[in-house]
Amino acid sequence: MKAVQATGFGAPSVLTVTEMPDPAPGPDQLTIDVTHAAVGLIDVFLRQGLYKDQPGMPQAPFVPGLEVVGTIRELGQGVTGFAAGERVVSMSASGGTGGYAAVYLTDPTSVVSLEGYDIDSALAVSVLPNAAMAHVALTRVAHLAKGESVLVHGALGGFSAAFPGIAKQLGAARVVGSVRAGKLEAAGRSRLPYDRVVDSAELGDALSGESFDIVIDPVGGNVRTESLNLMAPGGRLLVCGNAGGDWAHSIGSNDLWLRSVTVSGFNAGAYLPTHPDAIRPGLEAARTALAAGLGETEVEVLPFSEAVTAHERMESRAVNGRLALAPDARP
Repeated sequence: MKAVQATGFGAPSVLTVTEMPDPAPGPDQLTIDVTHAAVGLIDVFLRQGLYKDQPGMPQAPFVPGLEVVGTIRELGQGVTGFAAGERVVSMSASGGTGGYAAVYLTDPTSVVSLEGYDIDSALAVSVLPNAAMAHVALTRVAHLAKGESVLVHGALGGFSAAFPGIAKQLGAARVVGSVRAGKLEAAGRSRLPYDRVVDSAELGDALSGESFDIVIDPVGGNVRTESLNLMAPGGRLLVCGNAGGDWAHSIGSNDLWLRSVTVSGFNAGAYLPTHPDAIRPGLEAARTALAAGLGETEVEVLPFSEAVTAHERMESRAVNGRLALAPDARP
């Protein structure tokens, strides 16, 4: 099979298209003939080697990619509920590898059928897995209640963009997003169901007098600090990334006590393997939200041969929607 392999840790140039053996499913596994693989910021971090010293993280050489869409190729012994040729989407419950390949090996607990749903494949792989994780984060960690308000930082990012649709599906009364000034025009064109999108550098002025029950923050740094001033008593700040790159940032415990707010972390790679029962409800809720038009976003599809370009653009943040790779896409 054709696959994109990270031959080492480092710049995007370590990515190369290669031929590898087709994987075969063992018991309780299945394989998927991939039509599209999502490109995410986590793929960039793994390729750079930021997490290489953490237990369970991939070691070079490896095939990046967490999410794929395609048709089921083969079912392993004991797998039920699926059929060969069925169109499906799969998210990685652990490891974060294998997606940039023509054939993907996975666990059926992280797979959901797209049969009977009029959902574009590129959109499905770009939105549905992230929306499933957003559902898990909002229901299992942030405990969103009907009528509450939500603020989402990095509003157009791959993971962040999944939150407004799921939050609205769960009954949120108001969902506001924040982006860097250079992204405001793109946010204005977005079909994501935000009630409003503001400049993240002007949070205090733009949202003066407002408060939020839940803040979703994959950005970090000053944005995270400023978020405390926008939280209602009893509010929950969900830390789910560090796209801003400020690894030294911290929040004082007295700030939490005085404001009566909670800070929780959500890392799908750590959470989902120990809470596998959350995956199926998340995928099904995400599929319903996407079918209802609550996750519409721009998706650009590039061939495997342009994986380096895809990572360069992700690294420079020169993406307003989502990127996907396809084995058979034409340049």
